[in-house]
Amino acid sequence: MTGYKLATLQTPDGPRAAIVVDDTAYDAALVTGVDQYCSVQNILDDWDRSHEKLEIASGDPKGSGAPVARVKLLAPIPRPSVIYCAGANYHDHAEEMAKVTGQPAGDPRANGAQPWFFMKSPHSVVPTDATVHVTSYGRAIDWEAELAIIIGRKTRNVSVENALRHVAGYTCGNDLSARDQGFRLSLPDGSPFRADWTRHKSFEGACPMGPWIVPASYVSDPMNLPIRLWVNDELKQDSRSDQMIFSAAEQISYLSDAITLHPGDVIMTGTPAGVGASRREFLKAGDVVRMEIGEIGGLRSIVA
Repeated sequence: MTGYKLATLQTPDGPRAAIVVDDTAYDAALVTGVDQYCSVQNILDDWDRSHEKLEIASGDPKGSGAPVARVKLLAPIPRPSVIYCAGANYHDHAEEMAKVTGQPAGDPRANGAQPWFFMKSPHSVVPTDATVHVTSYGRAIDWEAELAIIIGRKTRNVSVENALRHVAGYTCGNDLSARDQGFRLSLPDGSPFRADWTRHKSFEGACPMGPWIVPASYVSDPMNLPIRLWVNDELKQDSRSDQMIFSAAEQISYLSDAITLHPGDVIMTGTPAGVGASRREFLKAGDVVRMEIGEIGGLRSIVA
């Protein structure tokens, strides 16, 4: 059993950081006696000390808690400073999409390629159990279950060997994608302005995230976790994080070579095989999307 999970609750006084212990949520500031731990971002900004305090508090939490089933969970970081998203980063996903496009999957490493990223707007983040109003936006809304990294230390030029030491924890993310909005069809194929990553990836509600952050020290191996996603209880994605082309550590190292990573930054590490685009199957009103990552938890979204 892990010591605690770090969450954000909606309370009458607004969002509050909480630790979840044995399915009961406790106010993080109250159980530690540190007022600044009222928000998850503040906790991450002080991660080296706050994790120790929260771990001690989780052993015998003081004060009254509330069953998780009776509270409203927000996204663990309701508005992250930035969300980096790794594209085409699973071997099995690359293989399935190669079959769709008729192109060879290839091995990026063989050609000396590095990890490749795009960004999602922090304003696209929604919590577990949120209703995502997307069917009026596009006719090809797809799902992408992903392991999300939460940075816990200021990180610059970190080596692959030391990269995971800068991780506070992990959560679940669903990189919802509007496949029919990704290109401006009025422009020719060769135009550098044809792609539209903003409408493709950052529409309202495009980033369900949660339900909480599991501290990195409680995760046995982030590169060997089962990842599954269901649409209306039909299993669509069923893989493991060991299918990543570039590991979690490699992604952190690569990003930190170009820009300083800060506590609370999110890295979505890519999605495995089983996306809707591979079978021309997309979300419709009334669908329920549920994903789970071993040792992390589950994330649920209702489509409208």
